[in-house]
Amino acid sequence: MTERMIDVGGYRLRAVEQGQGPLVLMIHGFPGLAWSWRHQMDPVAGAGYRAVAIDSLGYGGSDRPAGPAAYTAERMQDYLLALLDHYEADRAIVVGQDFGAQYAWNLAVRAPDRVAALVATIPYDYDLAGRAMLGSEPRLPAGSPPRPEASSPDRPPSERFAAMAREHFVHFHYFQQVGSAERELADQAPDFLARLFHALSAKGDLWSWKTASTVGSGYLDVLPPAPPLPWPWLSEAEFDRFVADYRDADPMRRFMGGLNSYRTADDNWRSGEGWADHDVETTTLFLYGAQDPSFGFFPDWEERMRKRVPGLRGITAVPNAGHFVQQEQPQAFNRALLDFLAEVGR
Repeated sequence: MTERMIDVGGYRLRAVEQGQGPLVLMIHGFPGLAWSWRHQMDPVAGAGYRAVAIDSLGYGGSDRPAGPAAYTAERMQDYLLALLDHYEADRAIVVGQDFGAQYAWNLAVRAPDRVAALVATIPYDYDLAGRAMLGSEPRLPAGSPPRPEASSPDRPPSERFAAMAREHFVHFHYFQQVGSAERELADQAPDFLARLFHALSAKGDLWSWKTASTVGSGYLDVLPPAPPLPWPWLSEAEFDRFVADYRDADPMRRFMGGLNSYRTADDNWRSGEGWADHDVETTTLFLYGAQDPSFGFFPDWEERMRKRVPGLRGITAVPNAGHFVQQEQPQAFNRALLDFLAEVGR
């Protein structure tokens, strides 16, 4: 594998690449890095593709601007298109996990001529700025109080997150205020990453936060302690690599990419209105962890996605995998991914 820094228009992204052939671009979420795709690089390259995994803006070896404006959906799309241009790829097969899935879906809808095929682990339009595939028209009368929903065409996300937080702690709301999470997590990176990786895995207990009040709680107060490493899917050395790549000379910027991705929800929701009625025609595989706890935020996702994603070729649930499906069950994930790549061809 080789690494390079790529100028994507004022900022640099770190990319890891292996192999030659049509471009397969892999985009992580939070917490994640290019390292999140370590199990996919060799198999994808071996199948005759150019496998590229990036540290998204604000993560790892990529630049980490402080301002949320650099992380909006529109800016992220610009960076990804610049990345494709760097590789002289007219089109790419795009694989996205968590926030990476949000960027991948957006690219397929807003620049469909650049996406040859799509693999996503989170449903279309259920990201923090999404409308749950319900379209652009609000359902509630004007002036109605916001409902505690993660994705909706009604009311901006931050208002809905606040409604959720009135019932119990939720990180969507906690991360909106600049500074609080930075201060809490700056010197707690190993503990925070271990707790969050485990809570979001198939064996985790992410929803334990529903017993915690928003008042006086930080994220580490509500995430259960993680069991000692190694775990079946994560060795101590692999975990140490995550911790090392999240380091920054300014500890307040360690998790800048993830935190600012939450803080752009309102801007993304507004800019996404014009795309909210667009279906996804791109050839798509939905490949997810059967025990992903985040799916508690995605009501009726399968029925809606079968209607709104005409390009959907299949839905594959990977057993014994949570949010980090490509890491927790790499063999099953890779088998489905490589079968899809062989199906869509070159």
